Amino acid sequence: MSQKKLVKQLLKKLDKLEADREKLIDKLAKTLDKMDKKEAPKKTPAKKVVAKKAPAKKAAAKKAPAKKAPTKKVAAKKAPATNPVTPV
Repeated sequence: MSQKKLVKQLLKKLDKLEADREKLIDKLAKTLDKMDKKEAPKKTPAKKVVAKKAPAKKAAAKKAPAKKAPTKKVAAKKAPATNPVTPV
C-alpha cells in the first residue's frame, strides 16, 4: 500500500473515533442533567424539624456489695478433760 492510502485510512479511523467520542460526551452530559433534576427536589427539604432531646437517663449506680462486719473469732472452749476410766 502506498503511504497516501495508509494516511487516508488512518484519518478516516481518527474521524470516526472523534465522532464516537463526541457522541459519548453528549450522552454523558444528558445523563448527568437527568440525575441533577432528580436530586434537586430531594436536596431542598420543606422545613427542618428540631428534634427534641429526650432527657438523658442516669445510669443506675452500681451498688457495692455490703461489706460484712468481720466477726471476732472466739477461741473454742475445750471441754473439761474427763477421765476415760470410770470408777467402779
